[in-house]
Amino acid sequence: MDAEDRLNLVIKNVAEVVTVDELKLKLRSGEKLKAYLGFEPSGLFHIGWIIWARKLQDFLNAGIETILLEATWHAWINDKLGGSLENIKKCAKYIEHSLKALGVSIERIRTIDAEELVKDKEYWGLAIKIAKNITLARVKRALTIMGRRESEAEIDFSKLIYPPMQVADMFYLGVDIALGGMDQRKAHMLARDVAGKLKLKKPIAIHTPLLTGLQGTQKMEASSYEEVILSVKMSKSKPESTILIHDSPEDIRRKIRKAYCPPKVVEFNPVIEIAKYILFTQQNFTLVIRRPQKYGGTIEVQNYNELEKLYKEGKIHPLDLKNAIADALINYLKPVRLYFEKNKEARELLNTMLKTTITR
Repeated sequence: MDAEDRLNLVIKNVAEVVTVDELKLKLRSGEKLKAYLGFEPSGLFHIGWIIWARKLQDFLNAGIETILLEATWHAWINDKLGGSLENIKKCAKYIEHSLKALGVSIERIRTIDAEELVKDKEYWGLAIKIAKNITLARVKRALTIMGRRESEAEIDFSKLIYPPMQVADMFYLGVDIALGGMDQRKAHMLARDVAGKLKLKKPIAIHTPLLTGLQGTQKMEASSYEEVILSVKMSKSKPESTILIHDSPEDIRRKIRKAYCPPKVVEFNPVIEIAKYILFTQQNFTLVIRRPQKYGGTIEVQNYNELEKLYKEGKIHPLDLKNAIADALINYLKPVRLYFEKNKEARELLNTMLKTTITR
């Protein structure tokens, strides 16, 4: 695979790269590149996470050393799973199984628990240097990376430690590329800004799109881009607005049937987004939409652009689209359901997570 092919694979289906030119130079240099993604082990694996999971596999296929940071201490600071480190660590193992069930080559990924970082005084030295080079206002604005608003720092001071820690993760691991959803942008931009001051490697930031929750924007009250993200993104703490990767076919159909899906509207339409970001990113995928004969009968849609055009023109009814997306998603997730049925450890961890209270 040449540099151009690797570049196309790495940036395929992403929302943003900061910057593409830097990435091109790195790939053309021939040096071994290192990328990382940090995630909070904070609950059940929903379909929105499939987007970054696939990107991890793309990195591996492009010959990039890939690190998966299980941000256990970060989740602890963020009050996830009741602030229980024991539950958080169990969740990390459950997520490893989830990635494997989705076809990610987890054995080729270097998996690191945050505890490996925090026990090293050099890590904390980095965190302090970072904190000394950013303002309190900047840290507060960055709290959206953990799904929090600025005002929440007034309640719990530990929240302010989180952004410097996340930036320290990147420098300590020595990564060339930082991967995350668009909600992680502020941490990545903070790292890029601080890198120059501390004379450290500036990470290239690659951001994947976020999947809108099934309730869409119908109840949204937000005044900024960050608040829009907090309000509408799919979240495991909102079970009524989330599809889990191991949901039963019946649950998937029920949830999609109730999803926000206004006629002719594709923006912040979660049903359309499932097609765009998950289903049509499969190779040779065709969406079969069954319609009554009086409305044109069954049609086969070959790509997302065709689907968007037809839907905007009102040629596909929301209910017909929902039924087609549900059928396709059920089929896509079938290997995941089978994995959790057959793998004893995975099944036991899932059952533990199902009994554990998911906290926002």
